[in-house]
Amino acid sequence: MFIYKEVEIRNADNTAAQNGLPGTALMETAGRSLFFRIREFLNKNSRILILSGRGNNGGDGIVLARYLNQSGYKVDLVFPFGEPKSDSASEHFRYYKSLGFYWSISIGDGPYDVIIDALLGVGTRLPLNQSYQDLLKWCNQQHALKIAIDLPTGVLAERGEADIAFHADYTFSLHGFKPSTFLLPSSTYFGHAETIDIGLPHDAKWKIWSEKDVKQTMKKRGTNSHKGTFGTGLLVAGTDEMPGSAMLAGLGAMKIGIGKLMIATTSYAASIIATRLPEATYLHDGLNKLADGPFPDGIRAVAIGPGLIDKKLIDQVLENVWEKDIPLVIDAGALGKREFPSRKAPVIITPHPGEFSRLTGLSVKEIEANRLEISSQFALQNNLIVVLKGANTVIAFPNGTGLINRTGNPALAKGGSGDTLTGMILGLICSESDIASAIANAVYLHGLCADELIKEQNERSIVAGDITSVLGKVMSRLITN
Repeated sequence: MFIYKEVEIRNADNTAAQNGLPGTALMETAGRSLFFRIREFLNKNSRILILSGRGNNGGDGIVLARYLNQSGYKVDLVFPFGEPKSDSASEHFRYYKSLGFYWSISIGDGPYDVIIDALLGVGTRLPLNQSYQDLLKWCNQQHALKIAIDLPTGVLAERGEADIAFHADYTFSLHGFKPSTFLLPSSTYFGHAETIDIGLPHDAKWKIWSEKDVKQTMKKRGTNSHKGTFGTGLLVAGTDEMPGSAMLAGLGAMKIGIGKLMIATTSYAASIIATRLPEATYLHDGLNKLADGPFPDGIRAVAIGPGLIDKKLIDQVLENVWEKDIPLVIDAGALGKREFPSRKAPVIITPHPGEFSRLTGLSVKEIEANRLEISSQFALQNNLIVVLKGANTVIAFPNGTGLINRTGNPALAKGGSGDTLTGMILGLICSESDIASAIANAVYLHGLCADELIKEQNERSIVAGDITSVLGKVMSRLITN
């Protein structure tokens, strides 16, 4: 569940070699591990084409072909661009040939039931030449199960750009995922992506936040707990025109377990929200009062932005809150381009790609093609935590580490779902002790609610207000001790 850049993969390989584990041994482990996973998709009547390149990715394909042949599968090992040239791949190829197994430099007559792409790996550079493009077009036209080793050929390791690439049904990434698994448009070529362990120790700055992580970091509450134990949060949100933003965020905070919630909003919005959320308290005309007056006592964290439009008042409230030593979540209407002065307590921003484009000056297309790196740089430069929403939500921390969330589906592509997430983040950073896991758990649970909802509803019919209706159900499955 770890994510590695190209240089990190090469460093891991070099370190292993320096410590006595040669490249041929790593390649053997990779090919054997791929065999045990891929054979689950095969039967002995399957006609299998393995396309191997001239480098180490091709070497993994050679080892895989050997194991398949030894187990009685029908395999055509083909080197469409020539025999291997890397030392490790060449050594495995010599052994493969010594066993008398079939190989060729040209593809045989079809049809094939399975096509395995072992052409190019993390060293891919674009654009691909015409010969590669023609081969990939041919592969994509075949009615076969398509499996990529490490990366689909035509996809870069760290960026999302891709002109033409192998359109895999499954991708099995060695040692860990590569960033392009979560970028656009590259992610559309991976199909179902999994990692294959090859025996190297893990030391990654980025990882996938998983169900296991949630279970380890969210525990049952003690019997002696009271509402003060889980903090008081201040939500600054909602206008007469958009009272629902405050209501959705407030429900997110309360349903996920905040102790007490104060909502600073307009009197009209409060009159509407209170019918659905009587558990909260309300600061009427809250934006003006927080801009000019004293800050409420006993607040553990603040979230500001959902439904707000008055930039001048927002800036005044932020200036007031900035001096407080409490976590601050900035979302939606509060996400204007601004300086982020240094402060002791953490700042969390929660933009969608369009809002992040306005903050960074980069196009949405460029952000989606490099969302991990751009989020990480912004977090580092501004000393804050970035939650970049969307498919594969990115959580980037100012120390250079980060997390990817894989829960969620297009049901979340509705107005108000981001407001709900803001409230859920506020609720957990008030009630949990570790802020990093609190943010990650809020994002994970938010997506998991959408995954739960589509079990019985079409994603088109789901609205943001439905998310918290199943929050208790999904949490009950995860919080067991």
